[in-house]
Amino acid sequence: MLSFEDTQPGQQATPGLQPAAPAYGSNIMGTEPAAAAPAPAAAHRRIRVEDKRIINSPTDVNQLVPFKYKWAWEKYLAGCANHWMPQEINMSRDIAQWKDPNGLTPDERRIITRNLGFFVTADSLAANNIVLGTYRHITAPECRQYLLRQAFEEAIHTHAYQYIVESLGLDESEVFNAYMEVESIRDKDEFLIPFIDVVMDQNFKTGTPENDQKLLKSLIVFACLMEGLFFYVGFTQILALGRQNKMTGAAEQYQYILRDESMHCNFGIDLINQIKLENPHLWTAAFREEIKALFLKAVELEYRYAEDTMPRGVLGLNAPMFKGYLRFIANRRAQQIGIDQLFEGEENPFPWMSEMIDLKKEKNFFETRVTEYQTGGALSWD
Repeated sequence: MLSFEDTQPGQQATPGLQPAAPAYGSNIMGTEPAAAAPAPAAAHRRIRVEDKRIINSPTDVNQLVPFKYKWAWEKYLAGCANHWMPQEINMSRDIAQWKDPNGLTPDERRIITRNLGFFVTADSLAANNIVLGTYRHITAPECRQYLLRQAFEEAIHTHAYQYIVESLGLDESEVFNAYMEVESIRDKDEFLIPFIDVVMDQNFKTGTPENDQKLLKSLIVFACLMEGLFFYVGFTQILALGRQNKMTGAAEQYQYILRDESMHCNFGIDLINQIKLENPHLWTAAFREEIKALFLKAVELEYRYAEDTMPRGVLGLNAPMFKGYLRFIANRRAQQIGIDQLFEGEENPFPWMSEMIDLKKEKNFFETRVTEYQTGGALSWD
C-alpha cells in the first residue's frame, strides 16, 4: 500500500470484436477459472483468438500469439521505434541560463522547480501502478507487452527529470520531497493514490462485477486524468519556455516525454473501451456518474496547481487561461471513453499547443532527431 507516511472525441473501440460473456472466477494470472478445474483436453488445446479477453481470460497469458488485440502490439512497436534516452539531450545552454542571475525570472524558476517536483514522483507512481498493479490483472498478453514497454518509458521519464535536476544543480531533497511538502502537488498525488492502492492490494482479484469496476475505474483515472490531464499544465509551461528560447534542453526532453505520455493515454483509452465492449454490464449509469465526478475533481485539482505555479502572469500565460484549457481537455477525454462532454462551449486557448500536440493523434508529434532513433538491429553497416 502506498502512503505519504510510509514512503479523441467519440473514439470507437477496436472494430471487429464482439462482446463476450463475463467469465467470473478467473484468477489474476489469467490461467483457468478457479471455480472449476479444466478438463485435460481443454487445458492443453491451442489458444483460440475468440477465447482471449482483456480481463478474466481463461487463456494462457504466456502465449503472445495468435493476436486478438493488434492495436496493442502496434503501439508496443511504435513505442520501441520512439526510444530515446535523456543523455542524448544537450543541457549546456540550460545550465548557463540557470546559473546566470539574469537568465530567468523568479516566476520562471518557480515553474521549473514546481514542475520537476510534481513529475519526479508522478512517473514513479505510474510505474508502480503498472508493475505492481495493473499488469497482474490484464490477461491479454499483447496488452501486457505494451505495459512492459510503458513501465520502461516511465523509468526513462523519471531518469530525465533527475537528469535535469542534476544538470541544474538543484536541491534534490527539495525537489524529490515536493510531493509531501507542496500542497498543490500533494493534493494531486493524494487523489491518485487510492486508485493505485486498490489494484496493488495482493488480496484484490478481478472476477466479480464490483472488482472489475474498481479496475476499470483505476484505468480511467490513470489514462484519462493522470496522463491525460494532470500533466498538461506542466507540459504547456515548459514548452512555452522552449518557445522563447529558454531552457531548450529541458523543453526538448518534455517534448519526448509528452509524445510517450500521449501514446500511454491512447493505449489506456483503447484498453478501457475494449473492457467496456467485452463487459457491457460494468458500464452502468451509476458508474458513469462516479467517473464524471472524478473528472470534475481532477480539473479542480489541476487548476489549483496552475494557480500555485503561476501566481502572476508569466511567459504570456496566466492561471485563468488554464481553466478553459483543462475543461477543453477534460471534454475530449470524457468523449473518448463514451461520456458526454462535461463543459459546454470550451475551446483550446493555446492554439500554438494544438499545433504541437494534436490530442487526436497517437504518434510522432515532433519532427526531431529522436523520431529517427535507430537500435543496433536497425542500423546499416554499409
